[in-house]
Amino acid sequence: MTNACLTFRDLTLGYNSHPAIHHLNGTVRKGSLTAVVGANGSGKSTLMKGIVGVLKPMEGAVIRMPGVRTAYLPQQSELDRTFPARVVDLVSLGLWPKRGMLGRYTSEDRESVSKALMAVGLGGFEKRPIDTLSGGQLQRTLFARVLLQDADLILLDEPFNAVDAKTVGDLIQRIKRWHGEERTIMVVVHDLDLVRQNFPETLLLARQPVAWGDTKETLRPENLLKARRFHEAWEENAPWCEPDDHDHDHGHDHEHDHDHHDHTPAHDHHHDHQHGSGPRAA
Repeated sequence: MTNACLTFRDLTLGYNSHPAIHHLNGTVRKGSLTAVVGANGSGKSTLMKGIVGVLKPMEGAVIRMPGVRTAYLPQQSELDRTFPARVVDLVSLGLWPKRGMLGRYTSEDRESVSKALMAVGLGGFEKRPIDTLSGGQLQRTLFARVLLQDADLILLDEPFNAVDAKTVGDLIQRIKRWHGEERTIMVVVHDLDLVRQNFPETLLLARQPVAWGDTKETLRPENLLKARRFHEAWEENAPWCEPDDHDHDHGHDHEHDHDHHDHTPAHDHHHDHQHGSGPRAA
């Protein structure tokens, strides 16, 4: 698939030998806008870390299109807000891919930072300490940093948490502008209404792929119920792949595991499957 920005091949990711996401296959099309949804602990943030390379695969691979520049925005909770930094310092980190860590900060860079802050509604905030910012202001600051990175692939992990409604609307519009520029964007989102209204494609996770494709199809009630059952099964059992002969609806359908554009309804969850097998005919 020549226009695949990302390809997942039997991708399994986890921590301390315990998989957190299992056997993900499929492609993320260049220029697509995809929401990643699922319950807490379903592997959404883990997937983001695997794509960006912070977490190495336990099995399988993430294959990126050659030359793809990536911007990654982690959850706010992962940032140390007590660090004595100003808004300009945080936003300027977006210049590192171009300037290098020891590159000189030029007047052109200063202008770029100011323009990025104005674009996210924080004009004049350059010297504000980051520990004085509200959740919404901090998230706008992080979006300004992403703006400066000028990336082809943008990964946003729960960017709407701890953010007021006005800021959510503004950030959605910024994401849509990036989408209009044919950047590839993946966003971890909790609010399914927000997903239905703004995201063309959705990946539904429950430690394993449940459904992936057109948002309306992916978020059908039967898929959401299936994801909840999978999640509850993982809560009750050890986090390893169950043998195929376990009869508690734990098999996942590879119609959704492989190229998600070959989308079929997620009622065919009883068939036998082999982890790591090649794509089946739909």
